[in-house]
Amino acid sequence: MKKIIKLILKIFAKSIVTFSSKINAGRYFIDKLCNAILHEKKTIKHNDLEFKFYVPNRLNFFRINTFSTKEPETLEWIDTFKKKSVFWDIGANIGLYSCYAVKRADCQVYAFEPSVFNLELLAKNVYLNSLSDKVAIISVPLFDSLDVRSFHMTSKEWGGALSNFGESIDHEGLPMSSIFKYKTVGMSIDQAVSLLNLAKPNYIKMDVDGIEHLILKGATNTLNNTESLLIEVNDNFTKQAGDTKEYLKKAGFKLKHKRHSEIIAKSTKFSSFYNQIWTR
Repeated sequence: MKKIIKLILKIFAKSIVTFSSKINAGRYFIDKLCNAILHEKKTIKHNDLEFKFYVPNRLNFFRINTFSTKEPETLEWIDTFKKKSVFWDIGANIGLYSCYAVKRADCQVYAFEPSVFNLELLAKNVYLNSLSDKVAIISVPLFDSLDVRSFHMTSKEWGGALSNFGESIDHEGLPMSSIFKYKTVGMSIDQAVSLLNLAKPNYIKMDVDGIEHLILKGATNTLNNTESLLIEVNDNFTKQAGDTKEYLKKAGFKLKHKRHSEIIAKSTKFSSFYNQIWTR
């Protein structure tokens, strides 16, 4: 029933846009409607901190409404950061945790996000919260080497996820059914430090939906400076889980714990995903 209602609404919306675009008044209305949607904002509070984020669609409403409950372990981990440390947010999406790290611990943040759809919201959210001086947005995808490869996406929504660079595999390690892709330059973490002259991270958050282990493979030198990592791992993706464990243990880290929220636990699609926290 829900699918039928969604289909009807989709056809209805498309018909309105098609009809309206044929006349000047209709195009003016569409312009104003799109502009209003794109600039819709929502204010939230977590503990003693307040944030404002853009919410142009249902996905972003969900992300903002579940800020405190979707990944509470990530927020608690950021709460332990030393003041004025360097934080690499790899897979920054729309910038929720980048913004939180600055306001909570006055971090210098490098927010890595290659999606052309998410970059707009990431930049707008950083600016909206007056954090532009503390967050450097890096649109270069991270991988295990310097190369020009395809960035594969399963969604063109603002705030979308489940994309991949270099390898056409999904979060389960299976062939990805991408609906959009483009070629771009990717590089390893070590190369990002040496070629882009970025400060080495004290803390790394990595959530890139499937190639976390490949990114760790190219971070041998940089990890020596890192105090702690939070990395999303799918227990059912044995290659990812095994290689992640091997690379981090070899770099001198120990698994402190792995957790996921009740929201993730109840999900039929993501219940095997855990945020692993590794420390020295």
